[in-house]
Amino acid sequence: MAGNWLPAAQLTGSGRPVLEPGEVECSLLSSVDLLSEENPNFPHLKSGLLILTTHRLIWVQESSTTSPPTAVFIPLSAVTHIFSLKKSIKSMFASPRFRFQASLKGMMVVITLILRGKSDIDSFLEKFWEAWRRKAWEDGVVKSGPEVSGSGHGSGGDGGFAVRMPVVGVAGILRKEQEMWENTDKSLQDAFQDLNALMGKAKEMVMLAERMRTKLLSGSTSQATGTNDEEIGTKEEMQELLLSVGIVSPVTKESAGALYHQQLSRQLADFVKIPLERSGGMINLIDIYCLFNRARGTELISPDDLLRACSLWEKFDVPVMLRKFDSDVMVIQSKSHSDDEVFTRIRSLVTTPDTLRAGITASDAAMTLGIAPAMAKEHLLAAEAKGLLCRDVSPDGFRFFVNLLQEIDADDIFLVKEYGIYHTWIKAISAAR
Repeated sequence: MAGNWLPAAQLTGSGRPVLEPGEVECSLLSSVDLLSEENPNFPHLKSGLLILTTHRLIWVQESSTTSPPTAVFIPLSAVTHIFSLKKSIKSMFASPRFRFQASLKGMMVVITLILRGKSDIDSFLEKFWEAWRRKAWEDGVVKSGPEVSGSGHGSGGDGGFAVRMPVVGVAGILRKEQEMWENTDKSLQDAFQDLNALMGKAKEMVMLAERMRTKLLSGSTSQATGTNDEEIGTKEEMQELLLSVGIVSPVTKESAGALYHQQLSRQLADFVKIPLERSGGMINLIDIYCLFNRARGTELISPDDLLRACSLWEKFDVPVMLRKFDSDVMVIQSKSHSDDEVFTRIRSLVTTPDTLRAGITASDAAMTLGIAPAMAKEHLLAAEAKGLLCRDVSPDGFRFFVNLLQEIDADDIFLVKEYGIYHTWIKAISAAR
């Protein structure tokens, strides 16, 4: 029924809205009802997450049994009037609510928002007014502030040559002081005008980079055949450069409020998809902390915020998870990642003639698996715990060998079968002597 009145909003895999080019989140509210008290045919949407952006008012169902959840939006361009917030003694004991008028399906509809959660309605209403007045959807670029005119209040007259009469005494001192303040004010206005233009261009470049990255990622799968190594290397380099451009609308405590860690967790789940694909389905938590903070620019997060955001993935239906090894090393891995596939690759590595004699180190496994040595060491220790490997500790460090004890007959330890890893190991040792 909501689709008859309100258009559907696209969501990411973690349940966050897909933003339009130039669109930035401004504020979030939880447990919000959206309805029209004057139009009975308008849908009554209960207990949802309300997201205010520079372009839209998005409502996402919070407690949803369906996948994906219901998500609709109201374009701010359709809003024709925002009613003032009425405060009375009765409103002190009821859930806060405010109304606005919008043009939907060719009809004027007065929509009511009821805030049932603990939210600052005054702050949200102020941001709503500001986003509606700025009309960022008209030019596609989020304005970073009011336009500042470049003309200062100087004493230049009509721009022609003027002879300035000397003024002496106290009046001359005051005149000189006034001119100095006017010149300073003009310089500040010019500086802020250049800064606003730079910020606007920076947002345009970020949006352009995201579109290029999306094209490259889609093209890399559809055009995997017919490309040489040089072209593939160039595409990977471009993806790396575009990945470091940043996130257009990072979740902040100011915009999300009490929902900060929840929304940060969902945004992080969307962000780690590409790094996980590049690292084989598993990546160190420290590496993600560096990549995520670099993408957020000046909106840095603390390690505690990152850990808390990762811990919330258990409550959401996201394709990633936080994993902790026995050595307390924490990693982020895809739910589709299989340890058995990694163990198969490790077993094939340790059963070659050279590694049967000398074993392998974490660096050797890292080169084969294409991951960091610290991560490779954790995989080797996990394979040892499953009985696939044996460990040799020396001053040079750890070396891992294939576990031959599984192929030795306990009743006749000197029996060597003419097949199996044990027989291959004896041949490799005999050949080395």
